[in-house]
Amino acid sequence: MSSKYKILILGASYGSLLGAKMLLAGHSVHLICLPAEAELINSEGIRVRMPVKGQEALVELDSRTMPGKISAGGPESANPADFDLVALAMQEPQYRSPGVRELLQAVAKAKVPCMSIMNMPPLTYLKRIPGVDVDACRAAYTDPTVWDAFDPAYMTLCSPDPQAFRPPEEKVNVLQVRLPTNFKSARFESDQHTAILRQLEADIDAIRFDSGGKKVELPVKLKVHDSVFVPLAKWAMLMAGNYRCVTAAGIRPIKEAVHSDIEASRTMYNWVVKLCTDLGADPKDMVPFEKYANAASSLLSPSSAARALYAGAPYIERVDRLVQLVAKQKGRSSPVLDEVVQLVDAQLEKNRAAQKK
Repeated sequence: MSSKYKILILGASYGSLLGAKMLLAGHSVHLICLPAEAELINSEGIRVRMPVKGQEALVELDSRTMPGKISAGGPESANPADFDLVALAMQEPQYRSPGVRELLQAVAKAKVPCMSIMNMPPLTYLKRIPGVDVDACRAAYTDPTVWDAFDPAYMTLCSPDPQAFRPPEEKVNVLQVRLPTNFKSARFESDQHTAILRQLEADIDAIRFDSGGKKVELPVKLKVHDSVFVPLAKWAMLMAGNYRCVTAAGIRPIKEAVHSDIEASRTMYNWVVKLCTDLGADPKDMVPFEKYANAASSLLSPSSAARALYAGAPYIERVDRLVQLVAKQKGRSSPVLDEVVQLVDAQLEKNRAAQKK
């Protein structure tokens, strides 16, 4: 019989998608979130709705009927040393907030294996990528010091490919999956920690869900890879789609960012793929542009980063700036990416000035 793990997930919105899959596999999950979210999750659990092949309606996963145990609380509610694995599912700027910062330091100190499902890789993870000058990347982070206590051997990155959102008309314990692709994680440095990921991968793969009396296979699996570059496949998607939702004329949906000028998108995408292969990625680690463009045609709203930016957020995840800085180390630049970085910088300055008034 396989081990049952205790998993700590920082962030209950996107984190509940990964959490639901772990609960279905019989593991226990503790979510770190805001007080109102924690109260609701502790009394009513979580709901995750997803499209499933062969089913017309969305399939709803309800944590109250799952074999694993779920709980939720604020940053002070968990001792990281009590857990087998920590998953980071908040947006990068949130890790410097009071309470969360202290919990993150406790995770680093406890030497618990830590898997990030952020778009923005933790600064610590970059130390596992050969040839990257990590100090030269610090300017891309809201507060790079929150990552300083981590040992890269205990940190891995999992590409957050599945797209999900909280339906605005629902309670905050409901998450809806828009694009049911897989989480793709790099292994840890140690075989022992990687074995936890491989066990979770196998357990999630084995789930058969009872939907209307029929046992169905659910999408959104966890796939574990030996290459540290596999999660970086997301960079090309973010640069060709998510961050190009930001334009001089305002915000636009991901579909439009990719498909309004498909050749410009292909050029941007392949430029980032080339950067990753220059760093050492195998071209097979990357996702072909056609596959991405096909998936992007169903993404009818702007990216979460663009929405936050235009909703007045003073800080957002700056993967655009990170890619720009890494490219600079390789003597490369892209005028398209430079323009995106400038547009994001200008809007953030506006947002911060408005907050000071």
